[in-house]
Amino acid sequence: MCADVRKFDGRPYSGVDLLAGGVPCPPFSVASKQLGKEDERDLFPEALRLLAEMKPRAVMIENVRGLLDPKFDSYRDAILRRIDELGYDVQIKLLQASDYGVPQIRPRVLIVGIRKGEKGHFSFPPPRKKTAPSVGETLRPMMGSRGWRHLESWVKRANRIAPTIVGGSKKHGGPDLGPTRARKAWAELGVDGLGIANEPPSEDFEGMPRLTKEMLATIQGFPTDWDFGKKKTSACRMIGNAFPPPVAEAVGVQIKKGLNNER
Repeated sequence: MCADVRKFDGRPYSGVDLLAGGVPCPPFSVASKQLGKEDERDLFPEALRLLAEMKPRAVMIENVRGLLDPKFDSYRDAILRRIDELGYDVQIKLLQASDYGVPQIRPRVLIVGIRKGEKGHFSFPPPRKKTAPSVGETLRPMMGSRGWRHLESWVKRANRIAPTIVGGSKKHGGPDLGPTRARKAWAELGVDGLGIANEPPSEDFEGMPRLTKEMLATIQGFPTDWDFGKKKTSACRMIGNAFPPPVAEAVGVQIKKGLNNER
């Protein structure tokens, strides 16, 4: 269902196990004007309203690293205080997606609350011991699926994790890999960030390849069979604005353990 969250009534769902979501990032992102609560896109008030209406056993809210900037100290403290007042033991922490196997620089702030009175306790998931794979290692099967003869030399060049994937905005004319600085970072990995390809490079392709939407989804941590539709622009927005599934899974497992009083 696609609808305005301001019109969503959470009361029929009172008592669910988990309320989880990511409120819009632009009000707190350094790539935007960081207007915080003065930005009409700030939906923290709606998240808190739904928390009060639904009274879930646990809540998880995700946002960008900018939420931790000193200029938002008072607003952030007010959010955490309100969650506490609604009856939750609340924690906040910055997690790096690459610590959970995602081949991308993607720091995200997580706010997690467990309802007071639950038997268990929530702890943020520890980083995985195994280092996240490089872009080249991650995309080798997809990039070489049409027999590209320069595949191995490209894999050696794409020897680091990716910069943060962006979801684009209405200001962009089409899907790409972000502003100038981001495209420069992609170019260092041998990727043309000016657009999104329809398919992997052919056998005789020369130059820097572009990523397909399927490759972007893989870097974000989605299963290869996840369907984002046929339109590249909408697919890239969904992928770029998503919370990486491996990180969501790691946090979700810890929430489940907390609710079930597991170690």
